[in-house]
Amino acid sequence: MAAPQDQYGQGYPAPDPYAQQSPSQPGFGTSSPPPPGGQPEEVGGKKKKRGYAAQAYDFGAGANSALGGQQQGGGQFQQPGGPPAPAYAGGYAAPQENAYGGAQYGAPAAVPAVGAPGVPYGAEQPQYGGGVGYQPPAAGYPGPGAPAQTYGMDPAAGGVAGITQGMGQMGVGGQPPAQAQQAAGRPAVLNQLYPTDLLNQPFNVAELDLPPPPIILPPNSSVTPSPDANCPPKYVRSTLNAVPTTHSLLKKSKLPFALVIQPYTSLHDVDDPVPIVQDQVISRCRRCRSYINPYVTFLDHGHRWRCNMCNLTNDVPQAFDWDAAAQKSVDRWQRPELNHAVVEFVAPQEYMVRPPQPLVYLFLFDVSYASVSCGLLATSARTILDSLNRIPNADRRTRVGFMAVDSSLHYFAVPKDTDENGETNMLVVSDLDEPFLPIPQELLVPLSESRLSVEKFLTSLPAMFQANQNGGSCMGSALRAGHKLISPLGGKIVVITATLPNVGYGKLEMREDKKLLGTSKESGLLQTGNSFYKSFAVECSKNQVSIDMFLFSSQYQDVASLSNLPRYTGGQTYFYPGWNAGRSEDAIKFATEFSDYLSAEIGLEAVLRVRATTGLRMSTFYGNFFNRSSDLCAFPAFPRDQSYVVEVAIDESLTKNFVCMQTAVLHTTSNGERRIRVMTLSLPTTTNLADVYASADQCAITTFFSHKAVERALSGGLEPAREALQSKLIELLQTFKKELAGGNMGSGGLQFPANLRGLPVLFLGLIKNVGLRKSAQIPSDLRSAALCQLSTLPMPLMMQYIYPRLYSLHDMPDNAGIPDPETSQIVLPPPHNLSSERLVPYGLYLIDDGQTQFLWVGRDAVPQLLADVFDVADRTKLKVGKSSLPELDNDFNERVRAVIAKSRDYRSRGVGSIIVPHLYIIREDGDPSLKLWAQTLLVEDRADQGMSFQQFMGTLREKVVQ
Repeated sequence: MAAPQDQYGQGYPAPDPYAQQSPSQPGFGTSSPPPPGGQPEEVGGKKKKRGYAAQAYDFGAGANSALGGQQQGGGQFQQPGGPPAPAYAGGYAAPQENAYGGAQYGAPAAVPAVGAPGVPYGAEQPQYGGGVGYQPPAAGYPGPGAPAQTYGMDPAAGGVAGITQGMGQMGVGGQPPAQAQQAAGRPAVLNQLYPTDLLNQPFNVAELDLPPPPIILPPNSSVTPSPDANCPPKYVRSTLNAVPTTHSLLKKSKLPFALVIQPYTSLHDVDDPVPIVQDQVISRCRRCRSYINPYVTFLDHGHRWRCNMCNLTNDVPQAFDWDAAAQKSVDRWQRPELNHAVVEFVAPQEYMVRPPQPLVYLFLFDVSYASVSCGLLATSARTILDSLNRIPNADRRTRVGFMAVDSSLHYFAVPKDTDENGETNMLVVSDLDEPFLPIPQELLVPLSESRLSVEKFLTSLPAMFQANQNGGSCMGSALRAGHKLISPLGGKIVVITATLPNVGYGKLEMREDKKLLGTSKESGLLQTGNSFYKSFAVECSKNQVSIDMFLFSSQYQDVASLSNLPRYTGGQTYFYPGWNAGRSEDAIKFATEFSDYLSAEIGLEAVLRVRATTGLRMSTFYGNFFNRSSDLCAFPAFPRDQSYVVEVAIDESLTKNFVCMQTAVLHTTSNGERRIRVMTLSLPTTTNLADVYASADQCAITTFFSHKAVERALSGGLEPAREALQSKLIELLQTFKKELAGGNMGSGGLQFPANLRGLPVLFLGLIKNVGLRKSAQIPSDLRSAALCQLSTLPMPLMMQYIYPRLYSLHDMPDNAGIPDPETSQIVLPPPHNLSSERLVPYGLYLIDDGQTQFLWVGRDAVPQLLADVFDVADRTKLKVGKSSLPELDNDFNERVRAVIAKSRDYRSRGVGSIIVPHLYIIREDGDPSLKLWAQTLLVEDRADQGMSFQQFMGTLREKVVQ
């Protein structure tokens, strides 16, 4: 770990030495009774287990004991001088001697249901999604006997609502109670409201992995009995799974109505196949242009269909029941668009303004002194060379071009492989105001025809500039020249730079001023320093040019200004502070991410539109794109690793018992096919405020407000953004108290629905996120990069970025870190709430926010643990900072490495991402700045200028009771 002047390079500023953590509950640190002594002998041929913690201490309070004090037999904690704490805090089963932590809190012989008195949620943590019947906590989601009990379903089976409801609503199989009642002439029972006391029934992080409240549609809503007729939540999630029928009811609820849309859930189609309608027969409503979907109604013996959005009757195309290729009739009830809510149509000629564009990548290399000296030019050229086979090129039309930038522009004319005396020519242009374009046809070459020349060029590129002492960067002028070069076709400009643009167009100044950090003037640093970046981005969008920024400066780089280019062109800003190829961890991280980036099957010249049932209107759009008209979002390139938020307005009363919203993305695939991806979501309506609250989705609501907060921070400042989040939470708690809890809070609690129990801690995580946190220690580049993440991350990664994952490794259950026999997926240990009270001094923990991973080694970690995981005998020999784990030949090292790798596995969570988090190894008694950085991720603690979760809840309660 370098001296403090390299703090920025470590990705975090020098911390405030006084911002120490303090335990926020009494009872912290009290010891628990000693576990049975000794180590278990070999049982049934298994290896002898090591009792790491037993060697460290004669007592073994496991990481799971929230407050440190523990009674045998799953009793309750006795806090000093007070009544017993809630059972949740310590009601685990009796400690059992465990391999790596002394006391592992396993299940007792007879396991009561999770959520029974004295048994917390997570004591016998079911691996959700492994097909285990899910036992909800008593105060959580609906319990046995609740209507449409779909929470026990495997979420893979037909998405959120599960098979029972999927089949029941189609009138197939047995009807769940909700639909049985409907059939008997009573109104449908939607999700029931389960009020919970936020102060006495603490939130458990495992609740964030629950699926959203189920969507309970009236029976026979869809035209086929398919379990896939409604859109799975990984593609589209609504903040409300029961929609108020009037604007006034929505306003009264104070809840937002918005969709979180993630059209692609992986970087490559093979990882997430969607049904494709190949025959180019696309049936759409004549009036509202909605695509035929599982919620239309067929009339007139199947010759006509009624649109479920605007009620217009349309003719069914003649070819709808005919397979032209096989020249035979087909069964329309087998057609994908009537059975699947998510389909992709191959578009006929009329969906093209011009022939589908090829995939075009124009690379802008920074070749100034800063870029060459840190190894960026060599690493990026090498990575492109190694990734040429991964760039999508199935139609052999993909083109590439290269430019180099210091205080001049360098064009490279790459010859075709058939050109016998072909050498790549470099043309240097120093006129930056109106740079002329040399022979454009040789600057953008088809990869298939010039492959050998491209390889030769990339191999020789680093040597051309290895002695370059020029510190200038005319990146603005280079962008204009690049735009001129590729705008006839459209495509991606990939900027790889380690220098602030300081000459020519878009010149930026050094604006960072430490005195402004943490003050009201800080927001000026988060706004663009030169209007060129916004106006130029809009120009690019019109010409189907998208820009991605890879930023590497160890000094100030003005991420706030440069991130405008991706923001309005459907691109992304990737930020690598203090990067240096001399550190293998840095080089490997960038090379892996950049190679995955090049391999992604992005869409081109795309537009996104959301249509909805009459009475609903899409009012506001959030994300990286350009809003071309009131409801059309334009994307020169459509990425695979971003999500979008659309706010929905209720303009007139909804008369139907369910509504539909259909998202369509028209795009060109990276192999030259024009396609339309259509996603149809259907939601029930209600006139009852309790139904609205019972069906609200806390993760979708948090995602919506993270976009709102970023917008507020950029326009009005950080303090107003934080205040708006807190006042929204108070408003929701007050509304619930007044309208649904009868104004009675009883015994000084805070009532809120069980399905929204995580909202306070998620909002606190958002307020404490590096993008919004009140602090005078966060450089504006770091903040701006975090704000980019908060406005683009797919929902599962957004939740982890706002509320990171904490896993206890020294005492993880025996099945953690090894593949589950049924799913073959690595099992993760149960996650813990983000509080330092979960950390014991001899423990080993993983803290992971999806962008960075910290491996926390307690100050009393036993030598055996250090030897098994890190191959060091003494804690002082442990290398701290950016690192990776050695591969050792022992069971525990393998399991720890498997957990770290699994925690990075995005594909299993239904998201595409190129990010490979850095792993930092932290000793509790080691580098204080590293330790403080990791502690800022412990959202429930006091840190910097932020309050603890307990204090936050106390503040909310005061405001709500007033």
